[in-house]
Amino acid sequence: MATVREVIIPKEKKKDGTWNVKIRVNHNGKTLYIKTQHFVGQKQIRSDFTIKDPIILKAVNPVLDDYRTKISELGPKLELYDVERLINYLVNDGAISADQINVIEFAFNRIAELKEKKRLASAADMTKVVNSLVDFFGSKIIPVTEIRSKMLYDYEKYLRQEREIERPDQFGNTYTRTVQGLSDTGLHNHMRDLRILFNNIKDHYNDEDLGIVVVKHYPFKKYKLVAVPENEKPKLTINQVLAIRDFDATKDSRMELARDLFMLSFYLCGMNAADLHKLPADETLKERVNYNRSKTKSRRKDKAFISINIPDVATSLYVKYAGKLQERYSTHITLDHALMKGMHGIAKSLCIPDLEFYDARHAFGDWARNICRFSKDDVALALNHKDQSKAVTDIYLSKNWAIIDEVQEAVIKLLLNNKIKMLPKKNIRIKGSEILLKATA
Repeated sequence: MATVREVIIPKEKKKDGTWNVKIRVNHNGKTLYIKTQHFVGQKQIRSDFTIKDPIILKAVNPVLDDYRTKISELGPKLELYDVERLINYLVNDGAISADQINVIEFAFNRIAELKEKKRLASAADMTKVVNSLVDFFGSKIIPVTEIRSKMLYDYEKYLRQEREIERPDQFGNTYTRTVQGLSDTGLHNHMRDLRILFNNIKDHYNDEDLGIVVVKHYPFKKYKLVAVPENEKPKLTINQVLAIRDFDATKDSRMELARDLFMLSFYLCGMNAADLHKLPADETLKERVNYNRSKTKSRRKDKAFISINIPDVATSLYVKYAGKLQERYSTHITLDHALMKGMHGIAKSLCIPDLEFYDARHAFGDWARNICRFSKDDVALALNHKDQSKAVTDIYLSKNWAIIDEVQEAVIKLLLNNKIKMLPKKNIRIKGSEILLKATA
């Protein structure tokens, strides 16, 4: 049942002592308000804040009657409306046009929802899209009708170029910096996120059950996302990971942080930085760490739960950082930035090209499969790629963390049983300033 009524909101008293007259719309236990052009002062309301001025009531009553008539005309269809869509129907006769939909305003609301759900990485990705759209159009008002296939190709060219952008720092001050053009992979991810935003807009404003199609065009039908190139980046060798493990970093530096968390991630079967950031402090160290992988828990029936053994070699690092990263970095986004800087410094010192924190996870999986010869299913289980509630076969199987323990133990032994070995000069190949060492197993 939907009801409408004229009201004022007591706490929204303006500096001049007046209140805006609003129309309260209540439907299915939820309430929203529609502003009007009318204002009332203290003498025009009762002690209970209801409006008594006959002139105001005479002006508002026809609007209320019109709204009530529209609600009655909906009949059984009323139950298909939420309160937001009902207000849109009342105010715009259900006929809001696509050019009235501001992509940026919608995106900011979507980002707020993602943050509320603790999906900070998705919120950060969406924020990048919003900022770049504002840069491209030079405006914060972008009708959804402006997102067309031709615009997407022009936008793609823009994103590939080196450009200057203005962004606020942590203190809210604006600064200018130069950013490089996006690679194929970066462009694919960026345009994918824009497509997600566009689909969110269509899902919000279109309703096939009600025959409502506000956003009629779909530019991604003609525009095709650039293909992600096959990852030809070589996986880290045992020699390289040993060099990272034994890297002499300055105490409390970003390189020390990157070195330690890189190895802790490796020891814990490639745990992501976002999950390392969430590790709780343990007064008495537990034998296992149980967690839901942040990246995929919202997309899997098993909530991406996994239980990882804390091996002896990782104990000191676990104690050093578990529960303390949150104190040093407010979010995993800021931790990611610190790790990126730290890994860049290590890469430069060790001459390891394009070294990233995520390479620890890649190395773990690569060694488990190609050196230790575990099956792809077992490696997927250890990397928490496998949804244990998804496959039909898994219905008949119990969760067995011992399989993961076996993969973890075998991979870690590759480090414990090896030392960094300098090869004879004839086996050293120099490429630019980079020294390439043959892997030792």
